[in-house]
Amino acid sequence: MKREESEFAVIGGGLVGAAIAWGLARLGKQVAMLDEGDIAWRASRGNFALVWVQSKGLGMPAYAAWTRRSSDGWAAFADALGEETAIDVAFRRPGGFALCLSEAELEARAAAMHRLHNQPDMIPYPYEVVHRERLRALLPAIGPEVAGGIFSPLDGHCNSLRLLRALHAGLQRRGGKYLSEHVVDRIEQRQGMFALATSAGEVRAARVVLAAGNGNARLAPMVGLAAPVRPQRGQVIVTERVEPFLHHPMLSVRQTDEGTVMIGSSTEEVGFDDHVGAPVLAAMAARAIRIFPCLGRLNVVRTWAALRVMSPDGFPIYSQSMTHAGAFLATCHSGVTLAANHALVLPPMLEAGSLGTELAAFGGKRFDVSAHG
Repeated sequence: MKREESEFAVIGGGLVGAAIAWGLARLGKQVAMLDEGDIAWRASRGNFALVWVQSKGLGMPAYAAWTRRSSDGWAAFADALGEETAIDVAFRRPGGFALCLSEAELEARAAAMHRLHNQPDMIPYPYEVVHRERLRALLPAIGPEVAGGIFSPLDGHCNSLRLLRALHAGLQRRGGKYLSEHVVDRIEQRQGMFALATSAGEVRAARVVLAAGNGNARLAPMVGLAAPVRPQRGQVIVTERVEPFLHHPMLSVRQTDEGTVMIGSSTEEVGFDDHVGAPVLAAMAARAIRIFPCLGRLNVVRTWAALRVMSPDGFPIYSQSMTHAGAFLATCHSGVTLAANHALVLPPMLEAGSLGTELAAFGGKRFDVSAHG
């Protein structure tokens, strides 16, 4: 088997790994991105494509700040990708709504936003509670049960499949290597280099970044780290194309740049199982039709399920190894929202060999019981 050598080996070819790999290549680094190929449990193929800020960070104000930073950087990130690859990732930031089907639901969501912004060290961002009368002027297609919603001008969305393709194309245009069907079996550090034993041969690199989603749970201990992540299933419905009627993304319904409507937001703790289920799909469709009755006339063309990457507290984990110098971990369930940070902010830290203080709150040691004992 042949041997590959690079400055950086990024394990994981989904949105998190691809964004980091592209960002490192932009800095002039030699990068090899290792990917499992079609057998991967890839959340990047099944996400809802939101660049979402509102509601992020309850329990960890640093996450709200990190999320907003990425959202603010997304336009420049999308432009850079487009200029480099000629792929339009269809990023738009018109502001997003979280709609509620009762006054009680609206009051509960508004109270949650109030708690979020009342946290110590929270960096406030704009949002407003929009009641039904004003909401109807903004969203004429809403149904009679919609009581109102929360709006934030910082929310947006994109075409996430094009985003993944653009990151892969950009990496390879800059000389990075995409090594598909390279399942990493073992990682060892020898004489200042990491040796990655894979199903397709050995890959060596001076530094390694674990960005393999749920696969990080297995890989992290090999370099003295921990990634207590688990899969969480989410299901998605996609309708036929229809004339544009929804110009703002929402948590559970959005119209894509191609005219289809995506319906989602389910959460299921079922382990490594990405099968779709009619009861969940039916419940999602029923709520979506209550919000926008016009959806009841559309044909469903696709359904699928994918597995989110969830940490115990739901927030990202960014760590560097104290026992294997040059080994880093990056994992999150918001690969689209945080893509701009992963491409533009994180790579310079990796190049410098140290994660910045901005990421201190996201270290994996927060899950170590002994550290808090």
